[in-house]
Amino acid sequence: MADKPAGLLCVPGRGADKQDCLSARIQRQWPDALVVHRLDMATSGLVVMARGAAAQRQLSEAFARRVVDKRYTAVVSGHPVVPADSPDGWAVIDLPLLPDWPNRPLSKVDPVHGKPSITRWQRLAHDAVANTSQLLLAPVTGRSHQLRLHLRAIGHPILGDALYAPPEVQAMAPRLLLHATALTLLHPHTGQRLDFESVAPFAAGTPVA
Repeated sequence: MADKPAGLLCVPGRGADKQDCLSARIQRQWPDALVVHRLDMATSGLVVMARGAAAQRQLSEAFARRVVDKRYTAVVSGHPVVPADSPDGWAVIDLPLLPDWPNRPLSKVDPVHGKPSITRWQRLAHDAVANTSQLLLAPVTGRSHQLRLHLRAIGHPILGDALYAPPEVQAMAPRLLLHATALTLLHPHTGQRLDFESVAPFAAGTPVA
């Protein structure tokens, strides 16, 4: 398990200036480490890497079957409220997403052609002065830019989001305030449950009562 800083690619990009990345750094110490999943360059937090091809295959299948439990922390604009009739205290965003091919790497909400995309969320804190809120996010699916798009779509873009937030919200933070906070999965060889946590390097407001 690695804890990626914001601004670092997970895998090499195009060009000599984009060869420094999380996988290259990890492989210098563990040459058999292989990528299982990725975070956006702007997103920080937990990333799983597998030791060897067999472990990579099993872990990749676990992500594809959606049996890996993921949690993210984000700071967003505004004051989202979980509906009072929510049965478990989580709100749900269910909006299909599709790559916006003419404007890659962007994606977009597309109710007709988009793939099913679901995000669950809770509000952790609210800063009334700044009018921002800290959210706990649980993506059910794993589409490109899903969390960023879903939150913008409900009117609460993530602070510092250079791709989807309006300029005034983008300017509220020096980086994208999105962090992969927790991962729960089964060890690919032993089947043991593994729980990993990483505290977000940012906070907003006071805890919600």
